[in-house]
Amino acid sequence: MTIDMMEDETALRFMLDIQTRAIASVPQAFDAIAEAARFVADTIGKGGRLIYCGAGSSGLIALQDGAELPGTFGIEPGQIIFLLAGGIENAHNLLGHVEDDEDTATRAVEALGPLHNDVMIALSASGSTPYTLAAARAGKLAGVKIIGIAHKPQSRLLALADTPISVPTPAEAVTGSTRMAAGTVQKCILGLISTLAHARLGHVYQGEMVNLRADNQKLRIRAVDIVSRVTGVAREQASALLELGSHRVKDAILLAAGAKDPAHAENLLVETKGHLPTALNRLKSSPNL
Repeated sequence: MTIDMMEDETALRFMLDIQTRAIASVPQAFDAIAEAARFVADTIGKGGRLIYCGAGSSGLIALQDGAELPGTFGIEPGQIIFLLAGGIENAHNLLGHVEDDEDTATRAVEALGPLHNDVMIALSASGSTPYTLAAARAGKLAGVKIIGIAHKPQSRLLALADTPISVPTPAEAVTGSTRMAAGTVQKCILGLISTLAHARLGHVYQGEMVNLRADNQKLRIRAVDIVSRVTGVAREQASALLELGSHRVKDAILLAAGAKDPAHAENLLVETKGHLPTALNRLKSSPNL
């Protein structure tokens, strides 16, 4: 039986089981995922760009992951680039033929200028999408590091990639549609890469988003909570420290830990490239510097 012939609950359990089995295969790619996270951390830490590339569902999943990085981890928006077949402006209505547009992909990569300081994450469920392959080939020729994510082990994208990540997925509940099992795995892998990378950059401390951009009321409240939990001070004091530290969570934490003034806190972060644990250790060992 197929989902169109099943009762609602049976169909839902069937679809969920496929996605659960797909996710269960992700650990077999942990070595490659960790390597990809190291590449991303190194690139972002040196001021390079993270380029997401994909078409259709894969491109939209990449867009979601990358769009969240500036707010969650405080990454400069200019460090995140999207190459989506058909263009981001058409993300609400992506037509199938754009996935075959190799020339547009190549030109989009060439328009980015020098790429030797950057890294590209290219996604394609089949590993053979023309747009994604063309962009990856052009990027590699220009010196960019390629992280390839696909579900067919012998695919051309994985053969091209510096770091190939392959997680085979079960047959989809809707034959030919990769928006569920393959899409769920892609979303998982991208989240693992980007989160581990930013943890290694010191943007996660004690499990908290210490480099978030507190640019709305919800996030300003969250910033106060983060400073309070990490430092142990009352919320009122945490709020005052954030005010003193120009509403930057890391600065407020350093001020609570003994930094002499906002300039001292900021200098510590500059010296450690924003790596909060290292900055705290430096403050502890040399409190008067």
